[in-house]
Amino acid sequence: MALLPEVELATDEQKVSYGFGLQFGDQLLRNRFEGLDLQAVMAGMQHWFQQQQSLLADGELNPSYEAIKAKQEAAASAVAAQRQQLGEQFLATNASRPEVTTTASGLQFEVLEAGDGASPGPRSTVVTHYHGTFVDGTVFDSSVQRGEPAQFGVHQVIPAWTEALQLMSIGDKWRIACPPSLAYGEQGAGDSIPPNTPLVFDIHLLEIRD
Repeated sequence: MALLPEVELATDEQKVSYGFGLQFGDQLLRNRFEGLDLQAVMAGMQHWFQQQQSLLADGELNPSYEAIKAKQEAAASAVAAQRQQLGEQFLATNASRPEVTTTASGLQFEVLEAGDGASPGPRSTVVTHYHGTFVDGTVFDSSVQRGEPAQFGVHQVIPAWTEALQLMSIGDKWRIACPPSLAYGEQGAGDSIPPNTPLVFDIHLLEIRD
């Protein structure tokens, strides 16, 4: 499929110019907001590059920046509140199921398959297959999908994992539900996991490598 608009990229100058455009486009993507007007963006670039002039003074721009920022913050707050409500509802409903055990910390676990091997200690290295989702079922990380088990120290993972692994035996397959306090808490994890997000993992403990 051809990319539009069409452009000639025969010379080094054209290619580097196109590269600058890609960089500007990436910056726009990272700072995009609802209603962003690409034609206005292009006009602003051309006005400044060609004439070093603007149709707007800083005094006119800054209030608009603040208005857009306020809209973004309000939208983010609404999404966060909805996410928190859904998470709390999920954890409450899940905890009421008879097959789910809730520990003193708030960790919820369900035994899907029972093994009969040894249990890891707090400084053990383990090999697991896992499948991690948000409470709506959206996958955010999965060694199962990658087709390769993961190896790590019991003390090197989120608190929910550290607790659950020491309760498991080799061969166990558990589904755990992690309150945010036992996952990535108020900070979240980069762009992958928002703040205050409960997580669900299927964990299959394959091996202990002390």
